[in-house]
Amino acid sequence: MKELIDSFLDYLSVERGLSRNTTISYRQDLNIYLDFLNQRGIAALSRVGKDDIVEFMIFEKNKGISPSSISRRLAAIRMFHRFLSRERVLKNDPTILIDSPKLWKKVPDTLSLNEVEALISQPNSSDRQGARDKAILETLYATGMRVSESTDLKTNNVNLNIGFLRCIGKGNKERIIPLGKKAIKSISRYLEFSRPHFLKNKTSEHLFISRSGAKLSRQSVWKLIKRYALEAKIKKPIKVHTLRHSFATHLLERGADLRSVQEMLGHSNISTTQIYTHIDKDRLKTVHKMFHPRP
Repeated sequence: MKELIDSFLDYLSVERGLSRNTTISYRQDLNIYLDFLNQRGIAALSRVGKDDIVEFMIFEKNKGISPSSISRRLAAIRMFHRFLSRERVLKNDPTILIDSPKLWKKVPDTLSLNEVEALISQPNSSDRQGARDKAILETLYATGMRVSESTDLKTNNVNLNIGFLRCIGKGNKERIIPLGKKAIKSISRYLEFSRPHFLKNKTSEHLFISRSGAKLSRQSVWKLIKRYALEAKIKKPIKVHTLRHSFATHLLERGADLRSVQEMLGHSNISTTQIYTHIDKDRLKTVHKMFHPRP
């Protein structure tokens, strides 16, 4: 069964163009699924039925796994069985009649404009690493890119003269995103002041690099966001996509149309982008409660 998972993940990576992070998540979810089947004495996938998969979902729920995580695992299982059925490894797909668990749409955590300003102002631009970190924060907020997309960003994907960058997102899909003046200024400062010093005699195609000239990892960027949020005394929980969520929310609050925000975020389905419209409604409700004479 492990070999079938390897074949499936190769298919996702090569033919579907899914990112390494996505395939790693799928492998983890499928390994948990196979461990459950082994515990039930099911040694072959041909013996798996709909009831077994439902039992797996119930088992995960009883372990305290969140509905969103269970839904993600079911998505991996569904794609896995669909792949095996299409490749004629299995005669039937037991996931066909299984519904996804109903999920509450959780409103993402966002920062206010003042909090974003406080966060981005923390790096010291007179310091080479600080100049790089400021460029990263400005880029993330200016574009709404995922952190993993920013670490994969290459120098030839950025055009500071016309103020756009080319982002390669999930599924190897390309999108063009505008850059604001502040982001352009910070990136220019980093390119002139920091990046050549970090590279020394090396070369790199990646825009954001470490002090040793290597490509920055997703974890490194995540750590610097958390560190500067702590220095800015931001009390809200900071997550890896907080700046991305703030980018979308602030655009919609100022009248941007949903379709344009969807395009910049790289969402394949506009219903994913619509979650940000709930934030504005919540804000209006709070304002109404605070200031209406009969709340």
